Amino acid sequence: MKIATFNINNVNKRLDNLLDWLAQSEPDVVCLQELKAEQGAFPADALRACGYGTVWYGQRSWNGVAILARGQDPVLTRASLPGDPMDRQPRYIEAAVSGVLIASIYLPNGNPQPGPKFNYKLAWFERLITHAAELMEAGVPVVLAGDYNVVPTPQDIYQTRSLDDNALIQPESRQAFARLLAQGWTDALRRLHPEGPLWTFWDYKRERWLADKGMRLDHILLSPDISERLMDGGVDRWTRGAENSSDHAPAWVMLNI
Repeated sequence: MKIATFNINNVNKRLDNLLDWLAQSEPDVVCLQELKAEQGAFPADALRACGYGTVWYGQRSWNGVAILARGQDPVLTRASLPGDPMDRQPRYIEAAVSGVLIASIYLPNGNPQPGPKFNYKLAWFERLITHAAELMEAGVPVVLAGDYNVVPTPQDIYQTRSLDDNALIQPESRQAFARLLAQGWTDALRRLHPEGPLWTFWDYKRERWLADKGMRLDHILLSPDISERLMDGGVDRWTRGAENSSDHAPAWVMLNI
């Protein structure tokens, strides 16, 4: 089973990019983030025409998450992150696919910090940690994939001091990610590639793609039982160089299921 996560940064604007990548990469499951499409505007028919069933939770202009499954319909299990019934931002969706529980995650960016947006990021992270612990206790195979908006370590970002105040690299953000991993989750790409850069994001500004000044924001976490089945994984960097591309590239893993 090939599972990928892709912050598409506007699914309708980049639908051709998405369909081209699906045709070339042939993932079995895809977690999308930043749909930027209200619920009724998600291109479910176009995705079904190329063989993918979908579940999604959209929002006009902002946020939005989806799960795609090749040759079947994902079974929706949750369309929001528990812990705050007043939070209506579509940032978490969960579905069962072929016996595996898949979550697509779009964690808040948190900038500027300090301030209310950073506080929201950390509070959302706490809710994710709590829910992830419950999933771990359930003992089912789980994949938590998405744009975490966290650079876990200094090796996960190009050398720069210009982002020292950015919410993505603050100690609180990194500590929250580390606490999540400490529950027993495997950071799949780092397990496969323990050294060197694994960029998944290059800002549109200042020609950072051309200079390969990237960072790793998109992560695939595996529960212990399924981490034993990890075979391969990587980043489809070529998508970032395409015309009209997202500022993210898909990250993926292959599991022996």
